[in-house]
Amino acid sequence: MTTTKKAAPPSERRAHLVRLAADLFAEQGFRATTVRQIADAAGILSGSLYHHFDSKESIGDEILRGFLDDVLGGYREAVTGVDDPRAAIERMVRFSTAALSRHRAALTMLQNDWAYFSAQKRFAYLRTAMREIEQTWLDQLERGKQTGQFRADLDARLAYRLLRDILWIPTSWKQARGRSWTTDEIVDGLLRLLFDGIVAR
Repeated sequence: MTTTKKAAPPSERRAHLVRLAADLFAEQGFRATTVRQIADAAGILSGSLYHHFDSKESIGDEILRGFLDDVLGGYREAVTGVDDPRAAIERMVRFSTAALSRHRAALTMLQNDWAYFSAQKRFAYLRTAMREIEQTWLDQLERGKQTGQFRADLDARLAYRLLRDILWIPTSWKQARGRSWTTDEIVDGLLRLLFDGIVAR
């Protein structure tokens, strides 16, 4: 007796298409990737892709919204009910590392095609989300200055930009001899560098 393989539910097929498209967007760039290439990667006809999405932009939308919803949700949770700005920043750093590892393709899309996305009315929410992300960091850095935990001469906006660029760059942390660090080791090292510095006391 032969058994027929069950087709994946529509929600699973849609999620699979999104993952394939995200990888292509990250590798080739959003603008350079065509609907045909996404369909070919999925092993379907281009027309079949339109059963799930009305355009390439709709796929990009789903990828980027999922990324920003995750990041903003985590940052909001990290600072809610936390009176200690240092503790809040530690939580944000740890969350950033975990969240960004889940959304490497979306992060690469933003870095590579920000000029395109930011100029499109459809993606106006990106600027709004980025402003909220920045303000969340600035609020904690300024609170730390006010409470005396952080240096009074700290440039909060510059500190945020430096931290953002460290945390938001997809990278492989491996030494030449093949020694790799765990995520926790990387985060702990960054927090020690951030709060304790490298100068012996």
